[in-house]
Amino acid sequence: MNRQTSRVARSARQVLAVCAAVVLTALVAVGYLVIEEWTEPGSEPDAVHAGELTELLARVQVADELPMAGYSREEFPHWEPNRPEYGFGDEFAQYARCTTREVMLLRDAVGSVRLDPKTCDLSVGSTGGWQDEYGTLDRQTGALNPYKWMTDSSGVDAEHIVPLAEAWRSGAAELDEDTRRRIANDATNLVASDPSANRSKGDQDAANYLPPGKFRCTYLDRYLRVKVTFGLTVDPAEQTALRTAVAACGDPTGLG
Repeated sequence: MNRQTSRVARSARQVLAVCAAVVLTALVAVGYLVIEEWTEPGSEPDAVHAGELTELLARVQVADELPMAGYSREEFPHWEPNRPEYGFGDEFAQYARCTTREVMLLRDAVGSVRLDPKTCDLSVGSTGGWQDEYGTLDRQTGALNPYKWMTDSSGVDAEHIVPLAEAWRSGAAELDEDTRRRIANDATNLVASDPSANRSKGDQDAANYLPPGKFRCTYLDRYLRVKVTFGLTVDPAEQTALRTAVAACGDPTGLG
């Protein structure tokens, strides 16, 4: 190889190196953008429209609550092996050995969280965890506290949007065990939450508790869908509160 050919070869290698560096930088930038958009706390993939909520509310029957006599959580068999009827969808069908709690944790996870379909062990990577959507209020100021970020799956609550006790009072006391099983394991009725937020809710219905943050309208949508799907009722106070909350979803300034 003569000197001129050697210089041309070196120049070509330098140009290729520069191009590769530019391409790599662009790919990394795009990658970070995708991750930032995917993991933005409190982001909602689909807007909930007040009109849809109004239609759902109109489909729920109004009735006085049933007594709590005979209630226990065991009346609602929960954390059953995942089945298609629970509504998690085809992408989670491979986790048939895992419980609905474990599948819900995978579905609601952010970042590098994996569920082994054979052992049902959850593994959380350096970017993985769960972002609470409910939120809690500061007891002194009434302001919304920062949303909690959780990285330990054992410290995440599997929250029933329609609490099991509320379902019992709303008609589940008169339903068969298989229907109560579906209420307890239903994908729409389950969400990962901060235990503190979950405790502040307890078994209260929508007349006494709604998430204080921006998850409220999605919460209302899922709350009403569970009530409609399983033929559960609302009492008059609950209906009034739901009407007010649904109307606020049509006005973002009313969400607090």
